[in-house]
Amino acid sequence: MANQTGNDRIHLTVDEARALGEAAMRGAGFDTEDARILTDHVLDAALCGYEYSGLPKLLNVIDYPAFRKPRHPVKTVRETGATALLDGGNTTGMIAAFHASEAAIQRARTHGLAVVCLANTWMTGRSAYYCEMIARAGLVVIHTVASPPAVAPFGGTRPVLGTNPIAFGFPTDGDPLVIDMGTSAFMGTDLQFRARIGTSIPPGVALGPDGQPTTDALTAHHGALLPFGGSEGGYKGFGLALAMDALAALTVGIRPADEVSGYMFFAFKPDLFGSLDAYRHEVSQRIATIKASPRQTGIAEIRIPGERSYATRARLLREGIEIERKIHDALGRLAEGNLNHGG
Repeated sequence: MANQTGNDRIHLTVDEARALGEAAMRGAGFDTEDARILTDHVLDAALCGYEYSGLPKLLNVIDYPAFRKPRHPVKTVRETGATALLDGGNTTGMIAAFHASEAAIQRARTHGLAVVCLANTWMTGRSAYYCEMIARAGLVVIHTVASPPAVAPFGGTRPVLGTNPIAFGFPTDGDPLVIDMGTSAFMGTDLQFRARIGTSIPPGVALGPDGQPTTDALTAHHGALLPFGGSEGGYKGFGLALAMDALAALTVGIRPADEVSGYMFFAFKPDLFGSLDAYRHEVSQRIATIKASPRQTGIAEIRIPGERSYATRARLLREGIEIERKIHDALGRLAEGNLNHGG
């Protein structure tokens, strides 16, 4: 049974959190397998320390305008041996991208490499989830995302770019090396979470609808995020975001004419160039060398991308997670079939 840790927080074991998420998604109309895929994705985000991408994201799925439109299973519309173009059929992105990841693994194992493009879907969640999945299959992966407009261009005031993350996964002797970075100054999911619970955002990451800087999450939600890099280096985030858009243009034949979103997975076997074991060891040794390098004053440890998430996951698998009471109650109403969850 969930424990109350305070007036506004609820503690859940992993099993309780999984049961709540799956029940909420079944209540929203997803079948058992899709409810499992969705819940596993967001629960893993919570376990890795990203509460805003955890169980609250299930509410984002239900609130997204495309959720109430017709959808069909993911299907392949064009393929060669190593490539596939997938139509997501308006299926929720965390489900569609899971199947795209499986397709990339299967094709790369068969042909040595794979390029899988996906469109006509939405809200794919954490890119790191898919990159870890593919890297654990012994493959190197690059995953790119072009998402709906939420970010202003460098020097602009209106959203024309997505948060457009790019992510990488590399097999090692231990946990995969996963690098996942957005091209916006603040995460869109975190913005939506803060707007939902009524907390502010840092200065310098967003504009309101009037084009002026804001720290109010709801105001920013109706305005625009900024590209990462700030007033001096924002052109770097802008340039990377534009590159993600250009890669997404590979899906132009299947996505609606008024959409710019699209997703790509490029995966390959390291043993195209040498042994997989030698590759894993080389990457692991490189990480060890970096971690052993001299540190600046006051720095206790040089952390590798993803390292904190793995440690947090190991701890929270034992301890469980906490969520806002408002989120917990809204998911409970969804589990009862109430799509007007009030969260």
